[in-house]
Amino acid sequence: MFSSARRWLRNNRTPIAVGVGVVGAGYVVTQYVLSKLNDARERMSSDRIAKENLRRRFEQNQEDCTFTVLALLPTATTNIVGALNTEQITYEIQQIKGSAKSLKAGSAESTASPPSIADTTMTEEDGKSMASLQSESGVHASQITTPSPFAAAGDAGQQDGGVHRTRKTKRQLWDDLTISAVTRAFTLIYTLTLLTMLTRIQLNLLGRRNYLSSVVALATGAQQATISLENNDDDNTEQDYGSDFDTNRKYLTFSWWLLNKGWMEVMHRVESAVRTVFGSLSPRDLVSFDRFGELTMEVRKLVEGATPEERRASDWLRFLLPPQDQEDEVIRQSGIMEDNAMQGGSSQPSPAALRRLLDETADLIESPAFSHVLTLILDAGFSALVDKKLAAEAFELPPQEAFPMPGSSDLRRTRLILLPKILSVLTRQAHVIGNGMPNEYLQDMETVRALEAFAAVVYSSNWENEIRDEGLMDTAVHAGKEEERQDKGKQSLGGEQSIVMVQPQGGGFKGAWERAVENKS
Repeated sequence: MFSSARRWLRNNRTPIAVGVGVVGAGYVVTQYVLSKLNDARERMSSDRIAKENLRRRFEQNQEDCTFTVLALLPTATTNIVGALNTEQITYEIQQIKGSAKSLKAGSAESTASPPSIADTTMTEEDGKSMASLQSESGVHASQITTPSPFAAAGDAGQQDGGVHRTRKTKRQLWDDLTISAVTRAFTLIYTLTLLTMLTRIQLNLLGRRNYLSSVVALATGAQQATISLENNDDDNTEQDYGSDFDTNRKYLTFSWWLLNKGWMEVMHRVESAVRTVFGSLSPRDLVSFDRFGELTMEVRKLVEGATPEERRASDWLRFLLPPQDQEDEVIRQSGIMEDNAMQGGSSQPSPAALRRLLDETADLIESPAFSHVLTLILDAGFSALVDKKLAAEAFELPPQEAFPMPGSSDLRRTRLILLPKILSVLTRQAHVIGNGMPNEYLQDMETVRALEAFAAVVYSSNWENEIRDEGLMDTAVHAGKEEERQDKGKQSLGGEQSIVMVQPQGGGFKGAWERAVENKS
């Protein structure tokens, strides 16, 4: 039997060898294919996790922006309300009216010359509007002690101990009240909008630095786990916004300029436009809803520009960032030096890193995309003030419907109210804009989708330049350049499966924004 088996194997050794070879090769090929499929599956899973973490980190960044704006806004509000004290002017008008009534009752037979028409013929609606200005603003007349910024020079001399005092007439005070109420509300809208844009730029630039720091740390073997994009430790501020905490802290304090200096330039520009547009109105003028909207648009054209070219040419940078020769003064005024001295800190942040952040911020502010998004956010802010609050509280109009009933637009055009009623609503809304909690105006601004798109482009552009500028390119391991170009800017760093979503070479912020606009359209 064994001899026959040997004879059969000897006679069929060639087919058997071929069969064994085919089976072995098939097994090897199968194992190779399965390993490649497993690698691809793991890579796809890692990419999906990285993208999800990046998305979640970006969303957390935007929430941080909202809370930061709400924390910083009261500082600017206090300054603006202090400079434009509408309640003080209201109190002075009430004093003049009260003294006029007392003079009329106690000196009916006096031979003195009669008061002027502006002092004696104010209507009953004026008195009601005065009470409304006082009650709706939340400030009682007895609480007002600061002098009006629109007071005459003689008033200031009287308060300083001078003998001569020149009192303003009621009409002059009403003119001041109109300018003050409108300027204050509009200035707060502009300040809130600029603070929102600046905060989005600052926190998204630092969020980008944090993500890149995690990627490079992973690529160089500093950490063996997946990229950490979330900060679960409230005390770990370095992980939250990059590794250079002192530089990041100094960079964030540059919002001090807008809160303490820039708002004054904004106020002066707005006040000049308001005087030009609203200066001819009197307290007895009847104003329609559409008319006030037209006046508001005229003010905006003077402040922002009437055409897209003029809006792009507007110099918003000087409101948001100081000149370079005043940057050290901003850092000193913010109190960082004293804090570091008290904590015994000796680390010196890199001037080059801070300079890069400030320069990129200035480039973003001067970009056409910034002007475009700023206009859209201002549209939302003024719409909330005029189309919602003023329409409902001053003109008592129903909410604007998506499909208005016939004749409803005629109602908006023909409804007329006295100017003081509008001023009373603007006086109250100024406090809502600056101190509202929750802040309805900020919520409406953040519903503008272009704002999130702008933040996303800031977060995701210029990553290659950031790595190069920080000196990290030499330590990062680049793999598959041809594959990354075909994969629309996906770059693999390091031996681990971590993905950095970057723009193609030469793209930058401008190219990324153009692509975002094209995708949206």
